[in-house]
Amino acid sequence: MWVVGGVDHDAVLRQIAADSGWTGRYAFLIVVSAAISLLGLLMPSVAVLIGAMLLSPLMMPIIGLGFGIATFDTHEIRRALTALVAGSAIAVVLSVVFVSLSPIQTITGEIAGRTRPTLFDLLVALLSAVAGAYALIRGRGGTVVGVAIAIALMPPLAVVGFGIATMNWTIFSGASLLFLTNAITIALTAALVARVHGFGSHLSPQHTGWQVALFVGGLGLLSVPLGTALRQIAFEAAAQRQVRDAIRDHFAGASRLGQLDIDYAARPMRIRAMVLTPRIDPRADRVLNAALVDRLGRPVDLHVDQLRATSDEGGVEAVQIAQAGAAKADDDGRRRRAVADLALLAGIDEAAVRVDPQDRRLTATSATLPGVDARGYRALEQRAARALPGWTVALAPPSDVGLPSIGLVEGVIDVTALATAAWAGARTGRAIVVDGGTAAQRAAVATGIGDQGATAVTGSARGPLSLAWAPPEERRTTGG
Repeated sequence: MWVVGGVDHDAVLRQIAADSGWTGRYAFLIVVSAAISLLGLLMPSVAVLIGAMLLSPLMMPIIGLGFGIATFDTHEIRRALTALVAGSAIAVVLSVVFVSLSPIQTITGEIAGRTRPTLFDLLVALLSAVAGAYALIRGRGGTVVGVAIAIALMPPLAVVGFGIATMNWTIFSGASLLFLTNAITIALTAALVARVHGFGSHLSPQHTGWQVALFVGGLGLLSVPLGTALRQIAFEAAAQRQVRDAIRDHFAGASRLGQLDIDYAARPMRIRAMVLTPRIDPRADRVLNAALVDRLGRPVDLHVDQLRATSDEGGVEAVQIAQAGAAKADDDGRRRRAVADLALLAGIDEAAVRVDPQDRRLTATSATLPGVDARGYRALEQRAARALPGWTVALAPPSDVGLPSIGLVEGVIDVTALATAAWAGARTGRAIVVDGGTAAQRAAVATGIGDQGATAVTGSARGPLSLAWAPPEERRTTGG
């Protein structure tokens, strides 16, 4: 049964046609909303982000796309889709430029929170789209403001731009999935609400069947990765609760759990805990490991730091031990956050990051990024160093990275290319062959690379000056 009473279909369609296409006002709001979103993400500030959500310029093209699907209006579908794609592209490009110029490129909590969408995000988008489409059809515009805040279309696009600018494909892919989830769910749900209210009533049963199949199929496909993510998050919450319960049950009485850290991505799952206890139990690790394997159904690597608490002098010893343990735990937490941030920037697993806690040095090899040369990987390392103050970061490029072109400008060697090549050689530990030019030029380039901590050998005299990786068996000798 269609709900058609009191609905002015023509007026609603005229309003949608006026607001869902490309206009100068729409482009202006896209730019302003994207800029506000990015500032809110980098600061980070929820209040600023809400300001960007209130503008919500992308909402009407998506609603227009949904109504176009409901009425099979190909002209409206093209108009709305053009405005949506163009507006999204502008927002992403603006975000990339803004982040590239910004001295702050830290992964804030607001950014990280938009890189792991779940089935709950789909449900929020679906219910919000029902409310938004209903408000539009019934002329209750005030409801749309709350819907805009609930869905928040622009911040995920700003995070997509952040991921591109920082060459962090984990952030890029997660935020892209969140935006697509919101956009597709809103469009399909708006189409369903429109059909229920009598829009597209002239269509045949076959058309209606196609629309139902599109709705079910689209949301069904989105539900697969989102459901998997939700399942993982639910497991992590349950696992943390079970680990806490197991440790507290084992150390009963006056013992107290002081610190708990779990690395869910490690294989086996890594668990580190600190317990204040009046009696040291040397069997605790073995017993708890076995118990948690049974509870969680997967292998774990657990270690409990047991600190003896005494009651003399009001527990002074316990307090001192607890303070020392808390300081250690705090340092461990900062180290784990640094490892996680570097892994995100480099597009690798946290297990691939090597840590020297004494010298506060992080070492890793970046994932292969399409189209990125040695200059790009060096810039990525510099970005990581700025994002991780207090740590020395050595982020090597992948072994197949291309070396920069080396040339002479009025007889002077390109020092920027020379420094980039030396950096790549030092980070990878591979020798560089200098070919072409004169013998003096080859020797000068090889010496310049050697002076900057890498290894270079002179090669053939054919052609202009060029750099190439030496084969593995090449004997590494610097200079000519």
